[in-house]
Amino acid sequence: MFLFHTKVELQAYLETFHKANQSIGLVPTMGAIHRGHLSLMEQSLQENGCTVVSIFVNPTQFNNAEDLAKYPRTLERDLEIIRSLSEQIVVFSPSVEEIYAGETVAKKFDYDGLEFEMEGAQRPGHFDGVGTIVKKLFDLVEPTKAYFGEKDFQQLQIIRKLVEKEQLPVTIVGVPIFRATDGLAMSSRNERISTTGLHQSTFLYKVLKQAQELFKTESIEKVNQFVESQFKNNSTFDLEYFTIADEETLKVATAKQAGHKYRGFLVAHIEGVRLIDNLSFN
Repeated sequence: MFLFHTKVELQAYLETFHKANQSIGLVPTMGAIHRGHLSLMEQSLQENGCTVVSIFVNPTQFNNAEDLAKYPRTLERDLEIIRSLSEQIVVFSPSVEEIYAGETVAKKFDYDGLEFEMEGAQRPGHFDGVGTIVKKLFDLVEPTKAYFGEKDFQQLQIIRKLVEKEQLPVTIVGVPIFRATDGLAMSSRNERISTTGLHQSTFLYKVLKQAQELFKTESIEKVNQFVESQFKNNSTFDLEYFTIADEETLKVATAKQAGHKYRGFLVAHIEGVRLIDNLSFN
């Protein structure tokens, strides 16, 4: 495994691959590596001559200082996990100063309105921070392909829009959500939940699966009512929102339309931790 902390070192190493015209895969992460991250790395290893994994907790995408402070930082363990997958992976783990050079501010982006839906409405400026760090990584690594999990489906669509509008020469690959055997979506935030809480959190996926089945025969309004009732009867969770949205525009859907793809998005809190999940309803 190759570990770099500075942009100069990383670019010097990658120069050989660029000159040889070998494909480079990029897997951006904020660390606390889990099996979901590894599924992205595995796909990149299969499809590229070089795989770069970034580990960087990006401050400009947090609008909650407490959430930023509590975000797990487990670099040594992360490196062990990555090394167990492949000795050939390149890890880039820079400091905030290395990335932002004293100006830790996000650039403003226009994502054609995608940034104002769901997470954007709940977390103003969040996707400006995401776009800022992803654009910096793309400029630095110059990847052929970049891999993002569908668990953050809105982020995936935002990145696709960023590439389209900035005309960036990179292919965005969406990788299906990696779930535990009980259905729980793998997340770095899961580390902050107790064993009991993790077991209870399978409730989110169960509700999504029931809503998916209901969507086949019932109206969107009926599905919304069902999900809300499930959470009202489960005091373990605080439901932040459940939304059925158009996959392309991310706009909240109120009625089904032929030819459109829909997805259910769910955000709930347990033990002070904010969990997100989603499921295709097509």
